[in-house]
Amino acid sequence: MTKALKGVRILDFTHVQSGPTCTQLLAWFGADVIKVERPGVGDITRGQLQDKPKVDSLYFTMLNHNKRSITLDTKNPKGKEVLTALIKSCDVLVENFGPGVLDRMGFPWEKIHAINPKMIVASIKGFGPGPYEDCKVYENVAQCTGGSASTTGFRDGLPLVTGAQIGDSGTGLHLGLGIVAALYQRTMTGQGQRVTVAMQDGVLNLARVKLRDQQRLAHGPLTEYSQYGEGIPFGDAVPRAGNDSGGGQPGRILKCKGWESDPNAYIYFITQAPVWEKICDVIGEPTWKTHPDYAKPPARLSRLNQIFERIEQWTTTKTKFEAMEILNKYDIPCGPILSMKELAEDRSLRASGTVVEVDHPTRGKYLSVGNPIKLSDSPSEVKRSPLLGEHTDEILRQVLGFSDHQVKEIHDSGALDPPQKVAAE
Repeated sequence: MTKALKGVRILDFTHVQSGPTCTQLLAWFGADVIKVERPGVGDITRGQLQDKPKVDSLYFTMLNHNKRSITLDTKNPKGKEVLTALIKSCDVLVENFGPGVLDRMGFPWEKIHAINPKMIVASIKGFGPGPYEDCKVYENVAQCTGGSASTTGFRDGLPLVTGAQIGDSGTGLHLGLGIVAALYQRTMTGQGQRVTVAMQDGVLNLARVKLRDQQRLAHGPLTEYSQYGEGIPFGDAVPRAGNDSGGGQPGRILKCKGWESDPNAYIYFITQAPVWEKICDVIGEPTWKTHPDYAKPPARLSRLNQIFERIEQWTTTKTKFEAMEILNKYDIPCGPILSMKELAEDRSLRASGTVVEVDHPTRGKYLSVGNPIKLSDSPSEVKRSPLLGEHTDEILRQVLGFSDHQVKEIHDSGALDPPQKVAAE
């Protein structure tokens, strides 16, 4: 079966998480992703957070599936020749270097476009044009500067970053969409273009409901926030709202049976208006269906703490899975708090390919997240990440068409090896 991006070749200059998330997704869709790495070192994540000695870390392997690796010293004259040949042979160059790094390598956009006018150059930066554009950004910085941290946490506590990597992986997903759009436009124009996503912008896009609420705040209090029902005045910025639902329907995380010893024995419960009467029946409060203090959503707003305390009395008599099974029968929106252990062992996620087992030649078998996007005519197969420089000669010969003599010259030049240290006299 033909892959969606078969025939597309990606020159992957990305490292750590944001860029590799993007290029891995493209590789899962069938693109030929050539990861360019520093000789002897490679992507820094190969050696970060290692759980086993002298093998690639899970940090690296889980972000670099389905790729080929070539080592290349781009400061070496022969290395620059190889890079130029790769630019001519690829459709997209993806990078998440710091500002100006490509220019200092001697390959600014203008030169790349001259070498290959069809090439798309896709970049992830921390910030867009403005006072911070030259600043270095990592995951948590992006969350803090993109509006996520200021609106995450509890009202009387510190701003919090999320466990989900919305700054790095979220921006990588945005860039992937931009690349596919540019590839489609190229089919009509014949020209490449630059695609840029700033991490701050990506986080703000994911936090857009809070920008919505910032504008609503100018016209009155946010009535679905708990503090409204508690009579606490709002300030001039969107507050942190704990586990309140962001969709206008009151929701909370509630204890379930076993919460005393299980840190994840909880369920998220939404008191959606259309199923309010069913909620009353389930928790044993049928009179609330007609009582003026509870029957209508506006009346319930000032009593949400009391309502959720009563619902929690019911949820603590059930495990989170028992509660979910009962509530789903009545279309009451809810969801158990699932631990990573539970997700790793979930048979349905294994069956769908969302969680996959991958065999690696040096570290053995491990679990990873597969492609979350399912195409009916382009199923994804998760292949292991490459060893450092594993495909160097293969790429030189098969992709670039270099002869054995040319390959030997490149090897002899030192362009594929770590720079030699000069011994002190």
